[in-house]
Amino acid sequence: MLKLALYQPEIAQNLGSAIRIAACFDVELHVIEPCGFPWRNKEIDRVAMDYVARLVRHRDWEAFETDVPGRRVLLTTSGQTNHTSFSFLSDDVLLMGQESAGVPESVHNGADARIRIALAPTARSLNVSVAAAITLSEASRQLDRFS
Repeated sequence: MLKLALYQPEIAQNLGSAIRIAACFDVELHVIEPCGFPWRNKEIDRVAMDYVARLVRHRDWEAFETDVPGRRVLLTTSGQTNHTSFSFLSDDVLLMGQESAGVPESVHNGADARIRIALAPTARSLNVSVAAAITLSEASRQLDRFS
């Protein structure tokens, strides 16, 4: 099963959005802590609304690495492969970095694949939740999950 993982998210609303996205795409959501906000946060609930996702919290990167199998596919602005050219597998873990800093070099270098979403030359990056939704949509299309 496809999985979505957020590496130490800093913005509660992005976690709420990711919960909704995970529910809509029927994927597990993994949150790699620490988070940059209190876990019980009204902003999470406001954005997630009444959507419920299969959510797993991990105390740190090492716990996540130990507990979650699958190919690590990092979405990064420095990725060389466009997400539409990448061949997704059904057990991929789509990994999103922190809003302000991405992921540490050790996580970046340890990823099995590094992909990007093509943007206009003047654009820096997308919101992590938007990028997650775009990539999950493409992965679901390739894997014929919702025909």
